[in-house]
Amino acid sequence: MTYLNQPDYVRYLCNCGSLKSISKIYFCRHCLMIRCGYCVCQEVDSHYCPNCMENLPSSEVRLKKNKCSNCFDCPCCFQTLSTRAGLAPVRAAAPTEGEENKDVKATPKKVYYLFCSLCRWSSRDAGIPDQSVATGGWPEQENPHVMRINALIDYHKVLASIEKQQCERKKIHPKRSFMPAQTMYSFTSALVRKRIGRPMKPPLQSQSSAQPVPSVASEEVDELPNDIFTESVDITKITTLEQRLQHPEVQAEKINELRPQHRQFLVKRSQRCRVCEHNVSKSDLCPQSTKFKILLAAFYHIPEVKIVTCEPLRPGKSSELLLKFCNPTQHQTQITILPLDTLLSTSLTEEKDIKQEDTQTNESSNLLPSTVRQAPVTEDPKAIKIVPNADLILPHSSLILPPRDDAAEYDDTNDNHNFQDDPKLVVWRKGNKAVIRLHVIPHDTNKDNEDSIIVGFVMQHGYVNTIAALEHKSPQKVDVKVKLYLTVGQLVGET
Repeated sequence: MTYLNQPDYVRYLCNCGSLKSISKIYFCRHCLMIRCGYCVCQEVDSHYCPNCMENLPSSEVRLKKNKCSNCFDCPCCFQTLSTRAGLAPVRAAAPTEGEENKDVKATPKKVYYLFCSLCRWSSRDAGIPDQSVATGGWPEQENPHVMRINALIDYHKVLASIEKQQCERKKIHPKRSFMPAQTMYSFTSALVRKRIGRPMKPPLQSQSSAQPVPSVASEEVDELPNDIFTESVDITKITTLEQRLQHPEVQAEKINELRPQHRQFLVKRSQRCRVCEHNVSKSDLCPQSTKFKILLAAFYHIPEVKIVTCEPLRPGKSSELLLKFCNPTQHQTQITILPLDTLLSTSLTEEKDIKQEDTQTNESSNLLPSTVRQAPVTEDPKAIKIVPNADLILPHSSLILPPRDDAAEYDDTNDNHNFQDDPKLVVWRKGNKAVIRLHVIPHDTNKDNEDSIIVGFVMQHGYVNTIAALEHKSPQKVDVKVKLYLTVGQLVGET
């Protein structure tokens, strides 16, 4: 899977107009469309500590300020601190007057301190006292602005409660009929407020005392020390900008003033399609588990395209391009390459009998289910800025790929599928993979341009929608169209 992190030479077009590789997109089985990271909404499922794997609900995470109470990060290198044990000498009690004077021996006592195995920082360097238990109880540094922060939090809670009451009052009391001006002026203000359903006093007047004192800008700053221009600066004893921003309420200037920070919680999130609001990715809630309950990654449902090789590109001349197609599904599919200006319409196909597909795979693989129903769903993507600068000669025949078979990867026997392939199109075939031959003709206008040569086409492939099978219906055969853009290389010259 290392090729997934390579440069994006083959990119798939999402409906939002963005181009992504197949490893960075999803395929919604309900919309039958490609969804990238911009077309899905993120939802937080659970919070957990990456060190101790403690899983907490959202209410407790807010009380703990999204930080673990047992694990700490190093303030210098931001790695996880470990607890180490040591021995500290303890003086015995002094003898009383009646007892004989004996030698006072030091008895060792087991103590614990925090230590970083990467940068060798320890809590003893910062002057933090050792603890007698391994679970911690380390003293925390107080925030000097805690009073101001609590006052602002309380004030905004009051504003939130007032806004909530107003919203509830509007739901309970419907809009009243319009009152003429002559009638309204005859009442006092208290009666008018009572008639329209409002309290006798405005709610903001009773909460005016809870408003904190606004901040006032000041031009007075502390003067620089006298030795700042005379003494040399030792950068090993001064904190970096990243270390200061890691603890913004204190922002220590010296290394010995740094304190260990509680490790922040991580989240397990799920992705949901913005159009149909179905999940395209949902992981297991257990922090130790790396499995997914739902994972509709595109490379599990859409054929993957790779560039095998391309001949040297010259303007106005044809060059051979070899592309490799891989079928990741458990069903046979038919791939057709269409021009780039083809509308991305999805035609639904329903199978009358599931056994019919099994019999067709054993006989002639060219005979696919052909019960096509109209009901086209058209959703044109947004315009993109990329313009292909080369012509691609498209084949006239289609390519058929058998279903994926994991055991076939380790089988040396030949595949007996009896495909009637076009020898001008199909170059190599094994299992669910096949290599086809295309021809690229760069435009003559690219002679003095050093940009990469980009070609594009629309790939139509058959997809078996198994969502209907969960509803006790027959599976549907869907012809999905995906637009691809390939970066095949650069020009090498005219000769």
